[in-house]
Amino acid sequence: MITENSIVSIQKEYPNLIEVDANLDRLISRIELLHYVNPLNIEKEKHHFFTSKFTYEPHFKYPKLRFDPYKLHRLFYSQRLERIQDVELRNLYTEIIYYYANMVQCIKTIGKGKEFYYNSLRIYGTPTEKDVQNAKFILHFEDEPASTAMEKIFSPEDAKAYFEDFAKSYDFPLHIKFATHISADAMVSNATKTLLIKRNARFSQNQLLTLANHEIGVHLVTTFNGLLQPLKIFSNGLPKNVETQEGLAVFSEYMSGALTLKRLKELSYRVLATDSLIKGYTFCDTFDLIHNQYKLNKHEAFNITLRAHRGGGFTKDRLYLSGLKKIYRRYQSGDSLDNLMSGKVSLAYLDEINYMQNKGLANPITYQNLAFFEKKLKDDKLDFILNNLK
Repeated sequence: MITENSIVSIQKEYPNLIEVDANLDRLISRIELLHYVNPLNIEKEKHHFFTSKFTYEPHFKYPKLRFDPYKLHRLFYSQRLERIQDVELRNLYTEIIYYYANMVQCIKTIGKGKEFYYNSLRIYGTPTEKDVQNAKFILHFEDEPASTAMEKIFSPEDAKAYFEDFAKSYDFPLHIKFATHISADAMVSNATKTLLIKRNARFSQNQLLTLANHEIGVHLVTTFNGLLQPLKIFSNGLPKNVETQEGLAVFSEYMSGALTLKRLKELSYRVLATDSLIKGYTFCDTFDLIHNQYKLNKHEAFNITLRAHRGGGFTKDRLYLSGLKKIYRRYQSGDSLDNLMSGKVSLAYLDEINYMQNKGLANPITYQNLAFFEKKLKDDKLDFILNNLK
């Protein structure tokens, strides 16, 4: 928790750092990649695609930019980093500026095919050979038998009530809005501190448990922990934070007993879909891979294909499985996850976080993920899979 005295002390000792951090906060607040990369006409294009018997290449439309990319780039690079005397902190904020400048470039090119795809690669990378092997390893396991917990019988209003009840265990406000132009059934908007629920989605009991532990237990917990840090970059996000944050979120599913083989397979399909981009696959090609070769039903296959091809080729989805693997290994080794919950941070920057804590520039976490305290269910198959990922 930040006290008034600690804020005054930090401002006196690190005035130039605080100035740059505040400037970046104002700039970063103008951009949220997921707002811009989610198509506006998903349902219409999905209908065209299905009526064409999977031969029509969808033409997605995207939200208009609310900022001038050139001016924003210039403002990022105009920051007076040379005035930050601490070399470690100056280097960190240099990397932060490069990261967000690339994000601006990425948003600018949404809908421009390969141009967007190459910008996406700079931020999220592409699946490694080990990632692909891990995905195929998971997919060779036989599907679990159907259960009532997987039946999609709950409405968005039911989901809202469930999430509100779940959030009572956490001492922070839960703001929920219904949305139509999102590709996921539910997601957190970090900029508005809001949980968005897809208006036309249906939910299963397992999915509600999964989303609650994923979105509230990690994404909102790290949002509010980040807001309680002295530096605003903790709530905006350090570079390479997505793999760690999504890994923590899926690990939260695992610890809460929500993670299933079906869910692991979904993450594996996402890896294969993003891997298909580097091979030059069209939307139809990727859908054919997931639906016809791997026999996933057409609605789920469409959604996975959409997530990979939106914008012109979006590789973020490759990071969920690799992130889970890294967080699971850290947990197995007995290392604490606390600093990773201190905001939108990354395993790659743990040394920097420790350094900032020693300098009084980062605080211990206020909110815990409640699922991390005790594993709810024992599942030998899931443990075998997670222990054997490369």
